[in-house]
Amino acid sequence: MNEQVKSQSTPVTPATASIERRFCIAPMMDYSDRHARFFLRLFSSRILLYTEMVTAAAIVHGDPDRLLGYNEEEHPLAVQLGGSDPQQLYRAARICADFGYDEINLNCGCPSDRVQSGMFGACLMQDPALVAECVAALKSASNLPVTVKHRTGVDQQEDYDRFAGFAAAQLGAGSEALIVHARNAWLQGLSPKQNREIPPLKYAWVYRLKRDFPDCEIIINGGINSLDQCLEHLQQVDGVMLGREPYRNPFVLSDVDPVIFHESQVDVPARIELLHRMYPYIEAQLGQGLPLTRVVRHLLGLFHGEPNGRRWRRFLSENAHRKNAGIEILQQAERLLN
Repeated sequence: MNEQVKSQSTPVTPATASIERRFCIAPMMDYSDRHARFFLRLFSSRILLYTEMVTAAAIVHGDPDRLLGYNEEEHPLAVQLGGSDPQQLYRAARICADFGYDEINLNCGCPSDRVQSGMFGACLMQDPALVAECVAALKSASNLPVTVKHRTGVDQQEDYDRFAGFAAAQLGAGSEALIVHARNAWLQGLSPKQNREIPPLKYAWVYRLKRDFPDCEIIINGGINSLDQCLEHLQQVDGVMLGREPYRNPFVLSDVDPVIFHESQVDVPARIELLHRMYPYIEAQLGQGLPLTRVVRHLLGLFHGEPNGRRWRRFLSENAHRKNAGIEILQQAERLLN
């Protein structure tokens, strides 16, 4: 497999004319890197993948190739930006467009202290007018579709009208879709992990938002762990976004094409075949000096629930980080599956 890495100096593929958001994998810090996305793409060509959140400041003042580079096979691919300065977001979006991404998404949902200290993420929900300025700036930077990922509110807010008002402001500014994590973000007292679990889910609010804005594309996120649950949500909204589940149990994605996209003729690869498809990619990364564990950590759940799956996970966890670990570590782990 010849890996083509997209960088700012690479001729870009024109942005996708119409993004399909029926099934998406959430942008997650420390998870959604290029190696994870390359692996997850093996399950379906139609899933919309997202990068980790990248701050606009880092893109403008840092190394865009390191921050934004990806493998051509990852398309369709959206980049998620963090920031609250419209001018800086505009400049970052111009750079992202040069890289050939298919969508630009603005993060208004992350509750971490670090993000709050930078005045972006979930705390932006308290200033819908500023977010609308940011959306308008992103829209003016390129012809890429712009979307917003946000929560149902912050802290103890229980005001649907305020939530809907935030949504209306972003739609008015040009957001082409809203991706709603159906929980409030508690800005004080909860860790990011707790913020994914403790605030109650408000699926009914997201469904109501779709009824109130029928012409808007609404994607639901939060607490979704199975394709059966996805089908239930798709009766109410336009798309679903899964977060942690595909990383814990990636093989859940093996039925996405027949179940979610209703494709009748789908050749679902076996787990071992998916592993073998990763070998050339992993060897290429090792050849560039990347430590084995940087890729292998995304494969730990591939045999989740299978006989000897725990032996696979334990062996890789104990050995992939060793100095000079190579493809033979994966091959040894594979033998433990028999």
